[in-house]
Parts: sequence; structure tokens; C-alpha cells
Amino acid sequence: MKALLRRCGPLLRRLALLAAAAWLAGCAAQSAFRDGQALSQQGQLPQALERYAEASRLEPGSAEYRAAYLGTLERLVTRTLGQADKALADGDLAGAEAGYRQVLAVAAGNDRAQAGLRQLQQQQRWQRSLREAELAAARADWPAVNETLRPLLLEAPTHRRARELQQAAEDALGRSAQTAQQAPKELAAAYRKPISIEFRDTPLRTIFEVLARSSGLNFVLDKDVRGDQRASIFLKNSTVESAVNMLLTANQLEQRVLDAHSVLVYPNTPAKQKEHQPLMVRSFYLANADAKSLAATLKSLLKVREVAVDERLNLVILRDTPEAIRVAEKVVALHDVPEAEVMLEVEVLEVKRTRLLDLGVRWPDLLSLSPLPSATGAALTLSDLRNLGSATTGAALGGLSVSARQADTDANILANPRVRARNREKAKIHIGERVPNISITSAPNTGFVSESVTYVDVGLKLDVEPTIYLDNEVAIRIGLEVSNIISQVQTKSGTLAYQIGTRTASTVLRLKDGENQVLAGLIRDEDRSSGDKLPGLGEVPVLGRLFGRQTDDNSKTEIMLSITPRVVRNVMRPPASAQQFDSGTETGTGGGGVGGAAPPPAPVRPATTAPSTSSSSSAPPTATPAGNPTSTSEAAGSAVGGGVGGGVGGALGGVATSPATAVALRWEGPANVRAGETFTVTVLARGDQPVAALPLVLGFDPQVLQVVGVNEGSFLRQGNASTSFTSQTNVAGQVRVNLTRGGTTGAVGEAAAVSLTLKLLARPASGQASLSLLSAAPLGLLGRTLGVQLPQPLTVTVAP
Repeated sequence: MKALLRRCGPLLRRLALLAAAAWLAGCAAQSAFRDGQALSQQGQLPQALERYAEASRLEPGSAEYRAAYLGTLERLVTRTLGQADKALADGDLAGAEAGYRQVLAVAAGNDRAQAGLRQLQQQQRWQRSLREAELAAARADWPAVNETLRPLLLEAPTHRRARELQQAAEDALGRSAQTAQQAPKELAAAYRKPISIEFRDTPLRTIFEVLARSSGLNFVLDKDVRGDQRASIFLKNSTVESAVNMLLTANQLEQRVLDAHSVLVYPNTPAKQKEHQPLMVRSFYLANADAKSLAATLKSLLKVREVAVDERLNLVILRDTPEAIRVAEKVVALHDVPEAEVMLEVEVLEVKRTRLLDLGVRWPDLLSLSPLPSATGAALTLSDLRNLGSATTGAALGGLSVSARQADTDANILANPRVRARNREKAKIHIGERVPNISITSAPNTGFVSESVTYVDVGLKLDVEPTIYLDNEVAIRIGLEVSNIISQVQTKSGTLAYQIGTRTASTVLRLKDGENQVLAGLIRDEDRSSGDKLPGLGEVPVLGRLFGRQTDDNSKTEIMLSITPRVVRNVMRPPASAQQFDSGTETGTGGGGVGGAAPPPAPVRPATTAPSTSSSSSAPPTATPAGNPTSTSEAAGSAVGGGVGGGVGGALGGVATSPATAVALRWEGPANVRAGETFTVTVLARGDQPVAALPLVLGFDPQVLQVVGVNEGSFLRQGNASTSFTSQTNVAGQVRVNLTRGGTTGAVGEAAAVSLTLKLLARPASGQASLSLLSAAPLGLLGRTLGVQLPQPLTVTVAP
């Protein structure tokens, strides 16, 4: 025995240690579980979740611990998601992100948290777009506002602030049909340049050459466009866009934007349209309108090329030209609005009055005599009848009763339902009960009998159909039915049927929002009188009550209906720009050009800073390149005289001068510089009219000069106004500067617009280094284009 104990001793000690460890683990798990319960009751769910996880880890087989852990996890996730959603709705993006990431930390892969993060990133992107749009609005760059807001409004069509900025841009531009044009900024700005031209019987190639020099654009002519085709055009105080559109329309041509500086001109024929006309695919996720109905509207109204409908997603997909898509967007915006809704407050009052008078004496009205049975109980015989007498005849007499009762009953039954109904949708109210009506069907041949039960609605039934008008008036079609059970009817087969009394009324009302209307007059008046009298004596006035009994029953019921409409949501009348817009021609949907609407340019006057030049053309070019005019006035003043290059016989004048010079620019810098030295030159601007933006492009020789720095001047910062300043230098030797001024006032007077710090790298062979102001496009208030006078290039002599 001792030997056995010695052999089993180590095993027993290990088992004891394991049992002790298990007991201690169980105690620790129980303690962690109790801690988790206490923390959960205090609302500290994250800490409670940790304690439940600890308990489950110490005792993995416990279903109680696991259930507590999962339940707490669900509560924590639900609470944290709710807080994150509320933070996102309130605009607290940092708090929302922290909440969603906290959920993903405890429940990796949670769909709602991941969707919330995606929505958060989307809102951050929207905020960046809004900030850019607000900055563009501050500098009155309304086309940039529309371009910036377009992706945002595609994702969130009902975004309030974005809609406000878009409406402001449309109001500033004057017409909204062209503000959403998808074209590069440079091209849109070039198309908005003011121009006045006069050509008579001039080749198209020549006209496009002049337009190219004036706008700085390249016009590429398709091989099938006849460059020698002659055209006449006379425009004053117009824009490059209008000139191009009129030329294209008059000569059956069409255009396609190739890039920021080039436009393709091709014949407007079906074959060429298929070859050159770009098509877009646009998806409309509808929130209110019906997809099939809207698709039918677009087909019939706009003759769209291809349309597909997904009824499951309430989605309409279009494939057509960009112009047709833009018109379709406006049509969809008019249709996809919430339905008008109205809350109908209804009060139904049933007033019932009953008067009952039961007064009089009911005398016995029946005396019955019957022979009494014999003492032996034998049956009566005829002999017994001959011996009838008062002792053998029984008598039965009715009782005497006196009635003196009067009952008055007043009852008001009120139903006060409130129902919310959509425009032109029926709403039904039934207050009452459904009474079963049993019918029996039998088959004579087989003897089969079946019963069927149908139900009849008894009580109050109200049907309303509102029509909500834009002036907040509501027309209501009302159907009222009040029914009650009068009596039960039992058939020969023993089934029950009901006699139902019904009162109905129907009418159409037109009420203002909040106006009350009472409908009354559904009256039921019953008078019943019944008597039980002694003949003759019961007819005596007054005293007749002593010789008879009379019951008078009067019942009167009236139904009154009170209805008050309250408009919950109505359709707002859209602005005039949305109600009426250009939709193109019968052969082409869209209308409007690339550049968007521009304010009318200022009156023109002859330029005094740049003389007119003449141009000539030789072989028919495929592309008409843009030149580099030394000033906008010079470009606008280019004229095609009669007989350009010997091929134009009847041209009149050509392009007139640009608008009156509102901004004049000049250089200020040193006259002599040594190689290796650093020097500063300044562009001074003088504004005769308020200037809100001043984009500049400066040119230099990168082999001779190096740009060290570009600094903003004080011209647009007059009055401590906020400004936006950006500059970009490229390897081709150009410095692009964009200056914009915030607020509602512009800069006037003369001051430094921009200063450049340059380093002279080497002495050129000519001994001179030059700087050129290649272009300037100043804008006034509300995006108005201003005329500008550019200086001659600045020449600096390089000392040996």
C-alpha cells in the first residue's frame, strides 16, 4: 500500500494543483463577471465589456459569461453608433470619426461603422468644395462656383448651402442655362472676352483667324469644313462665344472642345455628329419622382437618345450629349420634389337626445275560464261539462299595473382622428366594428349545406382626398357614412341577419391652411307613441290616463363633422430661371455655349495704346493657332482689311477695339544689371474701375533669368481687404499669378500688383534681358470683364 502511495503521490499532487488552479480561475472569473455586471449597471459599457471578456477568457465554457459579453458588446456598439450618427448630423466630424473608429475597434467589420466613415469622408469632401466655392464667390468668379459645386450637387442634390451658392451664381450670371457647361476654365474665360466684329462676305478661315488672335484659342477646322466659304457677321459689344455660336449656326457647323485652348469645328451633319459629338452617361437617383413616369417625360419632351429605368432603385440612366444632359438635369430637378402633404384634423360629434314618457294604468284585459280537473284525475267527459258550475270552473284574470315613468337621455359620442395624407391620395378612417353576416348555401341534389361569413362595416367611415394648391389652399373631397344596427332578423333556417341604418354625405370643400369648417344636418328624428286603453273610457281627455296606459318615445340624433386642414409640406414654386430656360432647337437639345453667360461688356471706344494690324492668309490651314498679342487691346483691335492676302474682297473693318481701358499696367525696375546679381521688378496696376481679380501671365528667358521669388503687392489689399494670392513658375519661362480680392468692393487707384525677385544667370549675346507681360484678364465686381492696357516688354541692359 505504501509503495502504491509512493508511486501515485506525484500524480495526486499534480491533480491537486490543477484542481486548486481551476478553483482559483473559477473564483477570478466569477469576480470579473460580478465587476462587469456592476459596471454595466453604472453605464460604463467599455469597462464592463473588458471584465466580461476577462471572465470568458478565464472560463471559456461558461455560456452565461459569453451571453453577457455579447449582450454588452451589442449595447456598446448601438450606443456608440447612435452618438457618432448624431455627431455627424450636427457637423462634429471629429467626434463622429472617433465614434466610428471606437466601434471598429471592438467590432471589426461593422457595416454601419464603415458606412459612417465613408459618409464622413464624403462630408469632408463636401466641406472642401464648399470652402472653394465660397472663396470663388468672394472673388466673384461665378463660373468657378458652378464648376466647384457640380460634383457636390450630383452627390447631394438637396444640400442647402450648395443650393444657395448655386442660386447666387445663377443670379449673378444672369441666366443659368450655361453655368453648368463642362469646359476648361481657360476656355470659358476666353469665350467670355468682349469683342466687336464686322465682316461681310469674308472666308470662314479668315474670320476664325481673327477670333483666334482675339481670344487666344486655337480653332481646328475639320477636313470637310470649307475654309473658303464666305460669311457675313456684324456684332457690337458682344463676346467671343456669341461670335463663334452665330458663325456655327449660320453656316451649319458645330464645335467640340478638345482641350483648354483648342476647339474643333466640324459640319453639323448626322455622320459628323456621330464621329465628333461627345456623349455622356448620367444617372439620376430619384428620391420622390417615379422613375418610369420621369423616363417617359424625358423621352417625349427632350427626345433623349437612350434611357434606362431601374425600378428597384428608382433610378433613371440617360446617354446623350452634354447639352441634353444639362437640360435633363433641370427637368429632373423640377420633377424630383417631395409631394405636398396635409394634416387633417377631424372631429365627428354624434348628439343623441331621447325622451320617454310612460304614464297610466294598465287594466286587466283578459279573463280566461277553464273546467277544473276531477278529484280522481280522470279525463273530463261531456257529462262533466253539463254539470259545470262556479265550483267546478277555474278563472284566470290579468294583472293590474300602474306606470308613471319619465326618462331623458342625452349622449355625445366624439371621435377626434388626425390623419396625414399626401396630395391627391385617398385616406380612409373607420371607427366602429365589423358585424358578421352568415349566409347558408345548400345543394338540393346532394344535401350538402355550407355556411359562409361576410363582414359588414358598421360605425363611422370617413374618406378624404385632399388636393393641395401652391397658395396653401386645400380642396378636400369628403365622403362620410354613419351606420348602426337597427334590429336583428332571423331567417327560417335560424341564421341571423341585421337591419342596418345608414346616413351618408359627400361634398368637396376648398379651405385655407388652418381654416375650420363644420358640416351638420345629418339628423335622424323618431317619434313613437303606443297606448293600452279601455275602450271608450280611455279616450276621455286627462281622465283617460286612469283607464289606460300610454308610452311616448321621442329620439333625435344629429351628426356633425368638423375638419381643419394644416399643410405640413407644400411644393415651393421654383425660381424663374428654373421654370424657363433654353432647351436648344428642334434638331439639337441644349443651347448655350461653352463659356457660360457673361455680363454685357462695357461700351467700346477706339484703342489708343495699340494700333490695328492686318493679317493675311495663304494656304487653307487645318488649324488656326492663337497668337501672343502684346495686349488685349491690340488683340481686340486686329482688323482684316479689304483684300487680306489678296483673297478677301469685301471685308469691312474687322474686329473693333476692346472695352474702355479700366486697368493699366506698367513695369518698374532697374535699367542695368550685372551677371550673377539679384534684382527686383514690380508690376504696377492702375484701376479706373473697381477690380476684384487680376490674373497675370509673365514671360522670361529661362536661360538668362531665374525666378527667385514672387510676392503679392498692395493693390488688391487696399482697405485691409482679404486676398488670395497664388503663383506658379514653369520651366518654359512663364510665371502665372492669380490675385483675387474678397468682399464686395474692388480696388482702385495705382499700387504694386506683384513683384518678382530675379537672378541674372548669364549675359545674353544681345546684351539685354527682357520680361514680358503676356496676358492679363482683370475682373470687376460680379465677374465683369474689364479692359486692360498691357505695357511693352521691360528691357534690362546687362553690364559686361
